[in-house]
Amino acid sequence: MVSFILPGNSATGGYDVANSLRFNSGSSDSLTRSTTAGNRTTWTFSTWFKRSKLGVLQSILQHDDVNYFRIRITSGDVFEVFDSNGNNTWNWNPLLRDTSAWYHIVLRGDSTDGTNGNRLRLYINGTLASANTVASISQNYTFSFNQGGTLQIGKRGSTDYLDGYLAETILIDGSALAPDQFGEFDSDSGIWKPIDVSGLTFGTRGFYLDFESSGSLGADVSGNGNNFTVNNLTSIDQSTDTCTNNFATYNSIFGQGRQDLLTYAEGNLSVTSSHTTGSDTTSTSTFAFDSGKWYAEFKLTSSADGVYVGVATSNLNFTNSGIDTSGNSNCWITRGDDGTVRNNGSTAYFGTSFSNNDIIQIAIDMDNSKIWWGLNGTYGNSGNPSTGSNPAYSNLSGELMIIVGDNYSDRTPTILANFGSPPYSISSGNSDGNGYGNMEYEIPSGYYILNSKNLAEYG
Repeated sequence: MVSFILPGNSATGGYDVANSLRFNSGSSDSLTRSTTAGNRTTWTFSTWFKRSKLGVLQSILQHDDVNYFRIRITSGDVFEVFDSNGNNTWNWNPLLRDTSAWYHIVLRGDSTDGTNGNRLRLYINGTLASANTVASISQNYTFSFNQGGTLQIGKRGSTDYLDGYLAETILIDGSALAPDQFGEFDSDSGIWKPIDVSGLTFGTRGFYLDFESSGSLGADVSGNGNNFTVNNLTSIDQSTDTCTNNFATYNSIFGQGRQDLLTYAEGNLSVTSSHTTGSDTTSTSTFAFDSGKWYAEFKLTSSADGVYVGVATSNLNFTNSGIDTSGNSNCWITRGDDGTVRNNGSTAYFGTSFSNNDIIQIAIDMDNSKIWWGLNGTYGNSGNPSTGSNPAYSNLSGELMIIVGDNYSDRTPTILANFGSPPYSISSGNSDGNGYGNMEYEIPSGYYILNSKNLAEYG
């Protein structure tokens, strides 16, 4: 069983999840609430999540009182549960190492079951996960979960903060539910997808967090009023990147040149380069495309001089230095220090140099092999992607990814990506023809945000 990127089967109809919540460990984001005890033998926890960082210990949930119950992903990318009542540990296969995909988990606790192996079960994407370590617990065991005390989402105490996105986060108090109460396999693609859960019986201590209210991100919509306190999360962290419409982000695990010098944050929508010497640092989008018309924006918050933005084929050798200036026929970029555009060793002046807080626009027409760059609302060389006039280049080919990078050894630029759900405030707000995106500048006619629904329709 593997993870997945939800394709556009959801674009033709079905249940849609509107929002997720983006957690960033660097700002200690979390949700907390004080609880009173519910049913501690029978319960169900369900959530959809998209990871942003691998190889570090990250907590999805912890419940603290006299004992504690912890749901987390280990530094080895293993899904693990620990209950300090008896020091019981459970973990399951497979490893969760896809940062471009949404996962769904259902953790089903029922210590009243007569079979030991059924007293705590994990389902990943609708399928019963293979247990690696299974604690033996007695029948009618009292879990530390659903106790009184403090319930935390996205952290453990003041550590192990989550990097990633959560959606449709649910506790069922008093019932052990199968995964088909939360999702279903799509009849066309066979991919696991969410269903409407609003009609479930949540139990007295249960909750349903849909993250749809920007003014109350911890609101429980189950009807129980078990609301959470929001810690360091703001309306900017409410995302439209969800388990029914997956948005592009930076790819934090792809083997680009000097990946070790890149630091990712904000749900992989922020990348900072600490480039010193040698290879350029380059980050790519999680999604690639060989057809369609696509639009994105990038905001520079520091050291704009060495930044470049463009597209490249997925087979480009990113370990070579000078990606923007050498004879790379499969790479098209604009450079921030001088406003030039470059491809295959050719250089042309196309616009102005970048400054901090500038927004770089990129419009890519794969159907006609054209690309444009804009700066703060104005395209270079009086270009117009909507009409197809005056592109920077007209020789695009192959399966391309959007790339950003840094080629100055004495700079540490931070580049914020807006693939449709930005990690920074927008003063205007523009969407594509399908209603997706929250962009600073108008999206050219016929161009679309890079997400799974648009890719299914146009990509």
